[in-house]
Amino acid sequence: MKFLRFRDVCASGFARDKRVFIRADLNVPQDDAGRITEDTRIRASIPAIQMALDAGAAVMVTSHLGRPTEGAFKPEDSLTPVAGRLGELMGRSVRVVANWVDGDFSVAPGEVVMLENCRLNKGEKKNSPELAKKLGSLCDIFVHDAFGTAHRAEGTTYGIAETAPIACAGPLLAAEMDAIGKALAAPKRPLIAIVAGSKVSTKLTILQALAKNVDGLIVGGGIANTFMLAAGLKIGKSLAEPDLVGEAKAVIDAMQARGAAVPIPTDVVTAKTFSPDAVATVKAATDVADDDLILDIGPQTAALLAEQLKKAGTIVWNGPVGVFEFAAFENGTKVIAQAIAESSAFSIAGGGDTLAAIAKYGIEKDLGYISTGGGAFLEVLEGKTLPAFEILAKRAS
Repeated sequence: MKFLRFRDVCASGFARDKRVFIRADLNVPQDDAGRITEDTRIRASIPAIQMALDAGAAVMVTSHLGRPTEGAFKPEDSLTPVAGRLGELMGRSVRVVANWVDGDFSVAPGEVVMLENCRLNKGEKKNSPELAKKLGSLCDIFVHDAFGTAHRAEGTTYGIAETAPIACAGPLLAAEMDAIGKALAAPKRPLIAIVAGSKVSTKLTILQALAKNVDGLIVGGGIANTFMLAAGLKIGKSLAEPDLVGEAKAVIDAMQARGAAVPIPTDVVTAKTFSPDAVATVKAATDVADDDLILDIGPQTAALLAEQLKKAGTIVWNGPVGVFEFAAFENGTKVIAQAIAESSAFSIAGGGDTLAAIAKYGIEKDLGYISTGGGAFLEVLEGKTLPAFEILAKRAS
C-alpha cells in the first residue's frame, strides 16, 4: 500500500516552522482519582512528537479519552493528566488547550500543546463535514499515529486527513501498515493463522475471511469446542455455540477445498469445574465425559501445532488457545507462544488476551510485530480496509 510517511516529510525539511497536528492514541487507564495507572500508550506516542520537534515544527497533539458526551465537558474527560505525564517523560512543559476547534490559540515552533479530548467536539464521531473543514485548517501537516482508531472514520482520524494540506502516517501507524501488508497482503508461505476466543459468533467473519487465504487455521478456546462439535466430537459441558456448527463445518470445507486444514484437537485438558484449583485431566478428544469442561488443548495437540508453526513462513496470532490464566491449563498457550518465538516466520500478534500471554511468557522480542489496536487488528483480519489506510492511500495517489 502506498502512503506518505511523516518520517519522509520531516527528512525533506518541509516540516520546519509548520503546524503539525498529531492524532495519537492516549486513551490510558486511570484510577478513581484520575491518576494514570499504565502509560504505555503515552510512551508510544513520543517518537512521532519528537520527530516533529526535531524537524522544527509547532506541534499539536490530541486523542480521545474515555467515552465523553460531545459538547458536555466533565473534569474526568480531560487530557490534563495525560499532558502532565507526557511532559514528565519528555522533560518539557505541555500546555493543554481547550475549545480549540476554531483555532483561537497559538503554538510556536519547538512547542508541544495538548488539544483537549477530541471526542468532546460536536460532530467528531460522525465526522461532520463542517468539523472536518475546521480541523484541516488548523495545520499544515496532519499525522495519523493512532492505529487503535484506524477502523473509525471520525473527524480527527478521517475528516482531517481529507482536508489538511498534507496527510501522512506517523511511525506507529506506518509500522502497523507495513506489518499488516507483510503478513496478509504478500505473506511468505505457508501462512498460519491462530484464532481463539470464547465464541465463534464474535470471530465468524474473521474465520471466513482467513479460510480463503491461509494455509493453516488453528482455532482455540470456545471456538475450538464448536469446531470439535462440527467434527463429530463430544465436548461435555464446555463452552460452545452448537447453533454455529454449520458455519464451522463450512470453514472446514472451505479450507479443505484449497488443500488446507483446520487442525482439530486430538487430546484436551479437562476439569469438572472452572476454577484455578480445579484438577486437570488430559484426555483423548474422543473420551470427553458429559460433565467435563475442556479448558486447554492437550500436550499431543500442542506439540503437533508447534511443529506446524515452526515450519511456517508467516504467522498471525489472535487469542490464547486455553485458559492460560490458570496454571493447570496454560500449557497449550505456552507451547504455542514458544513455538512462535522459535519460528523463523514473520509473526504478527494482536488482541488484549494475546498481548497478556506474550507478556507472561516474555517473548516480545521474538515476534515480528505486536499490534497495538485490538478492534482495528480484528477488522484487518476480517479482510476489511480500514478508513485510515484508505484515506492515506487516497491522499498519496
